[in-house]
Amino acid sequence: LLEEDIGNALNELSEREASIIKLRFGLEGNRSHTLKELGEIFGVTRERIRQIQQKALRKLRSPQNQTRLRNYL
Repeated sequence: LLEEDIGNALNELSEREASIIKLRFGLEGNRSHTLKELGEIFGVTRERIRQIQQKALRKLRSPQNQTRLRNYL
């Protein structure tokens, strides 16, 4: 259930945002990556990765997602 709910929350992100979150936090069997590593993977600066990450985290903190994930906290 937790994995399904996290997946549903990530589905609300753009493909790029979801990929960055998964790689940044080591989800789905990935190791966690630094901002610099992600910048190299996506061909942007680490600052741009940080901005995309922050935008994605704001979306994940939406009331709908908070309700969905509250039971796990």
